[in-house]
Amino acid sequence: MTDEARIREAATRDSYDAIARTYTDWVADELTAKPHDRAVLGAFSELVLGTGSAEVLDMGCGPGRITTFLAALGLEPRGLDLSPAMIELARGLYPMHQFDVGSMTVLPYADESFSGLVAWYSTIHVPDDELVLAFAEAARVLRPGGWFQLAFQLGDRVDHCSDLAGFGVDLDFHRRSIDDVLTALEPHGFIPATRIEREPDRTGRFPEATRQGYLLVRKASL
Repeated sequence: MTDEARIREAATRDSYDAIARTYTDWVADELTAKPHDRAVLGAFSELVLGTGSAEVLDMGCGPGRITTFLAALGLEPRGLDLSPAMIELARGLYPMHQFDVGSMTVLPYADESFSGLVAWYSTIHVPDDELVLAFAEAARVLRPGGWFQLAFQLGDRVDHCSDLAGFGVDLDFHRRSIDDVLTALEPHGFIPATRIEREPDRTGRFPEATRQGYLLVRKASL
């Protein structure tokens, strides 16, 4: 990792540490308002269970809302997040699950530890050169035949945010196309399975400004 990448990662970590409590309160009920999200995660869970094992990693888990949703679907999830404050909240809210502080670019797990991975809007803060490292690590910890579900905002630009809910932050939001994300995944042995694009929900309880993308890939079997 370059010095520039370390600075950017530290800025992302510090930003989410600052907004952790407010973000957790705001996003707590989001899945109840997003049937598409629940459907995508439900299909992913069925596919993982079909491999004969249930261990999954929620990469960039934040306060653990997706982690615990996956557990309710029969999986055995573990959460990882860059922000210590987010992980502290996740452990308090969901003490029945394991949560770790760490980076997607250097995952603290052994090779082939999981049959499923989720990156639910967590790659949006990862620049292109670091995305290669994150996907290489994802391939390393995922078992052959395992599933990797991603969700992200669609676009072709980088937006910077310096104020979020009244907190001073330093966050870059990388908007990518599904083709761009797939191009970054394929060299690491990932095969596309399902790609979905949907229009933004501008009028719901959690209004969106951009189109949303869901990409499911599978690690090639041996």
